[in-house]
Amino acid sequence: MRLGRAEAAVRRAAERSRRAVYLRRRSNVVSAMVKYSRRSREQPSLPVSDTSRAALISLAAWAVPGVGHLWLGRVRQGFIFLVTLPLMFMIGLWLGGRIFPFEPSEPLVFLASLANVGVGAVYLLARAVDLGAGDAVVATYEYGNSFLIVAGLLNMLVVIDAYDVALARK
Repeated sequence: MRLGRAEAAVRRAAERSRRAVYLRRRSNVVSAMVKYSRRSREQPSLPVSDTSRAALISLAAWAVPGVGHLWLGRVRQGFIFLVTLPLMFMIGLWLGGRIFPFEPSEPLVFLASLANVGVGAVYLLARAVDLGAGDAVVATYEYGNSFLIVAGLLNMLVVIDAYDVALARK
């Protein structure tokens, strides 16, 4: 009978030891996941408490896609936006897309023109050089319009994100 109790005690001790090893390994895995996660590698954003400064950052983010994130210290995101959004707009122009005029009498054309303006200085530069006349006969015309519109809408989302980061909401 005494041997049975001793054996049970040894089993309990071994179980506790296995449990401790498991918990130690698990905490090491969790700490490694946190250490190498994407969020921890990014540079921390610099919070801006002043709403007027956040508005200035938003204006810069609209004018040049990605500059707001660069200003806030999110370098990787800033460069991705700085390259991707103007490139998307340029691809839309290359595919024969149309930069829509402001015509409030035609609601869909007006909304498309607002979306085009969303890409900022690239839009202004394209208008100044008379790009984006669009050729409806070209097979890629609608694809070009889609690229132009989506580039502007995505930049609007980037501006909102920069504003939220500037106010430390995100």
